[in-house]
Amino acid sequence: MKEVLLVGNPNSGKTTLFNALTKSNEHIGNWHGVTVENKEKTFKVDCQEFLLVDTPGIYSLCPLSFEEEVAVATILAGEGKRVLNIVDQNNLQRNLYLTLCLLERGCDVVLVINETCKKPIYQIDCGALEKLLGVDVVVVNPEKKVGIDKLKKILLQEKKATRKLPYLKELNRGGINLFSKEENKDFLLVKLYERDEKYFKKLGFSDFKTIFADIPQNSVQHLAQVRYDFIDKILQETTKKADRTFGKSKLDKIFLNKWVAFPVFFLVLFAVFYLTFFSLGAWLSDGLGVLLETISSPILAVLKNSFGNSWFYELFNVAIFGGVATVLSFLPQVVLLFFFLSILEDSGYMSRIAFIFEDILGKIGLSGKSVYTLLMGFGCSTTAIMTARNMEDINAKIKTALLCPYMSCSAKIPIYTVIGGAFFGAKNIFVIMGLYLLGVVISIAVSKILDATILKSNKQSFILEFPPYRTTNLKRVLKILWKNVKIFIVKVGSIMVAMNVIVWVLSNFTFKFSFVPDNGGVSMLEWVGKLFAPLFVPLGFGNWAIVCALLAGLVAKEVVVSTIAMFNGIDAGASKLVSQSILIPTSLVFFPSNASVLSFLVFCLLYTPCIASISMLAQEIGKKWTFVGVVVQLFVAYVVAFVVYNVVFACEVFGTWKVVLSILSAVSLLLAIFAVVKKFSNKCKCAHCFDCENCCKNRKKR
Repeated sequence: MKEVLLVGNPNSGKTTLFNALTKSNEHIGNWHGVTVENKEKTFKVDCQEFLLVDTPGIYSLCPLSFEEEVAVATILAGEGKRVLNIVDQNNLQRNLYLTLCLLERGCDVVLVINETCKKPIYQIDCGALEKLLGVDVVVVNPEKKVGIDKLKKILLQEKKATRKLPYLKELNRGGINLFSKEENKDFLLVKLYERDEKYFKKLGFSDFKTIFADIPQNSVQHLAQVRYDFIDKILQETTKKADRTFGKSKLDKIFLNKWVAFPVFFLVLFAVFYLTFFSLGAWLSDGLGVLLETISSPILAVLKNSFGNSWFYELFNVAIFGGVATVLSFLPQVVLLFFFLSILEDSGYMSRIAFIFEDILGKIGLSGKSVYTLLMGFGCSTTAIMTARNMEDINAKIKTALLCPYMSCSAKIPIYTVIGGAFFGAKNIFVIMGLYLLGVVISIAVSKILDATILKSNKQSFILEFPPYRTTNLKRVLKILWKNVKIFIVKVGSIMVAMNVIVWVLSNFTFKFSFVPDNGGVSMLEWVGKLFAPLFVPLGFGNWAIVCALLAGLVAKEVVVSTIAMFNGIDAGASKLVSQSILIPTSLVFFPSNASVLSFLVFCLLYTPCIASISMLAQEIGKKWTFVGVVVQLFVAYVVAFVVYNVVFACEVFGTWKVVLSILSAVSLLLAIFAVVKKFSNKCKCAHCFDCENCCKNRKKR
């Protein structure tokens, strides 16, 4: 089996080509860091089997971040392996820079030109390009399967003789005499000019002063210049450029305008939430609820006739069918959220979001790369945490991973819809939107505190390219949705069923294993809940059943709603009654006021993530920082929920405007005190100082 490496810049179409060759359905996104580790899959051409390795996107063979190190290490170790170097037809000048780096390494390159639009900026003479570079060139459109067969035939052919790059002769070759064992002298010379200390350390050299002695001081800039000069020559001889500029769009005057960008972003967010949680999403959820009720009713009727109202029937009616059906009815809303996120990714708008948030994140020790990870947190915290690997600064990586659980993941959708919908009705859309934004605000505040104390970040590079605005590939989006639907259904059918059964057993049997409805007594779960309930009284929901629902939510956040349904005795298929039940004072789970509900929703938003996310955190940033993150998150959730409860409760008692004015007055007073303290603290405190002005300046610098 032959191994083939798939290499290219971020957003060049690598993963699309990977899917086309291997008939896979890997996630595709138009930003740096979507692929954070190698993906491998086999495919056949005639009788020959190939292993295709999709590497993370890179710009050169000098890695700046974790995923770039993964790609470069794979390429450097892949001696003799064929490399499919995919380039964007409209970004040839930038993409060919990596091609030259690969040829300098001596890689067996096949240049794959990705047709990204109907009207390309370049008309390319592939034959002339093959002669100049000494490689096979093929034009493909992976989505339409154009050129894929030709590419497969090229893979069956023998390696072409590598052509020497002419600009390498212009470089000073004095430094390579120190490395007699190195076979590829050209690549060694390039690394000397790039001053790649990491590379030479791996070769066992650390005396960089001696190694770089014969290399010009401006070697890095000089090498880049000769590469781009050669690329310009290639483009002049092999391409004809259209009379238009690629990458610019009139839409950017709106989406990137400093006054309009954020209002437009919030408008897009509002539209997504409205369609997901109300209108279309609510209609689809109601329809699925009716369907589930229709399916479960005959089965439950047979069970009731056979076993009566025994514990066995109640187990199926309430725990298995009831709990699962309650959560499963929200599947359409989860699917819609992923659908809209996919559209935003495909359209090119996601990169614009990263750009408009770059300045804000830079002030809290993060970069625009963090936007991608945090936005993925709206889908699933577990997968989002994994993408934090693309941060080159270790402290920024830890912070980004720790902030992911503050983003409201899709698993919390049933909680917001059931609990919030019962109290706020149509206004619940503003509550939901407020919760999502609160998660973002809290994550920014936590990051700022961490950056100022124990996790100070260095200045980070952030290379951002704007892909063209595109229409969504419906076929690919449907594949992604189906993948997420399967994950959700498997999760409901395994983890949730098991957890519902455990919760039901613990809430219906005593420690002596007697059935509570028949024999009375305190169930095991009620005993545990009452033990922790006093801790939550200051938050407005010191109810043992609510506390138990939160504990069950540590396994998966969807279990919170199914647990509430079980406690309130909601039968299978009656998911609409869950919202109504929490308004009834006699229910086990009952919220007495808007203040207690909002406090509960905020706590659910911010408290400890599910076990899968905790496991991923431990894997990515270590057990110590995972423990710190969990403790901090519990503390933040408690404090913020406490503040929300008391502020809303005060508004209900004294009136909203009085409370708002009181808060503004208190904040103004604190700011004034802070300003005065800061002014006096800047005065010189040296009693015997004869050069007070300079002393103070030096003290400030320190």
